[in-house]
Amino acid sequence: MELSPLAVRILGELLESRTGQQLADNRLWRVESALQPVMRAQGVDSLDALATMVASGRNPALGTTVAEALLNHESFFFRDPPAFALLLDAINGALREARMADRRLRIWSAGCSTGQEVYSLAINFAENPQLWDGWTIEIIGTDVSSNAIERSKLGIYSQFEIQRGLPVRQMLRWFESRDEDWHAVPKLRQRVHFLVHSLLNPAPGHSAFDVILCRNVLLYFSQQVRVGVFERLRNAIAPDGVLMLGAGETVLGQTRMFESNPQIRGLYRPAQAVMPRAA
Repeated sequence: MELSPLAVRILGELLESRTGQQLADNRLWRVESALQPVMRAQGVDSLDALATMVASGRNPALGTTVAEALLNHESFFFRDPPAFALLLDAINGALREARMADRRLRIWSAGCSTGQEVYSLAINFAENPQLWDGWTIEIIGTDVSSNAIERSKLGIYSQFEIQRGLPVRQMLRWFESRDEDWHAVPKLRQRVHFLVHSLLNPAPGHSAFDVILCRNVLLYFSQQVRVGVFERLRNAIAPDGVLMLGAGETVLGQTRMFESNPQIRGLYRPAQAVMPRAA
């Protein structure tokens, strides 16, 4: 189905105004499949017709539905295993030592999609009680998509989703099979908290985060929006905190508020701050 320049403009402006994300050329290929369910529900047979309905503004809820459908919710457990393992080493090692005085740790997964990243972090703490018993661990997952956050809160995953990145041992220990889905056990869900939040706004809460994961989100923003997001992340992180970006993202040439850690590829620290090294 052909997507006209007018439809591209309308849908692109909608997505950017609601989420800050751009509808770049390399995302156009999935627009039709993403919006097919919306088109069926609205009784239209072309993307141009749907875009016209959105542009009319007569149905504000439709704009929200279309913007949600255009978001990319790709996620899986322990995504990018080598990099994720390095992050967990840093958390379980030097960062833990740095927080021994008050035994508190705050972690923010920004753009958490349907929650797999957040539950991966929770599994790490649950499986290392000798390190973390007696600690207050706050793990917050946020996403601009209310649908994604509702799914995250439920902690329910299909057979396909549960097998992506999650070893069988952990799958059987932390999830229960019900019908054709897998449900996170209560004691895992109790370790996490989810909120609808846009990276266009200040970070949730008032205390600094020790770890921020913002992976595979920045690449969808314009340079101007990205600069603002980095500033908000910098305002939200502890002076010696750890920032993790996606494998294809970097601070180089993007911001001076963070600098790369030469020992751990993919992890960053606030500029001119000492960052805990991996154990």
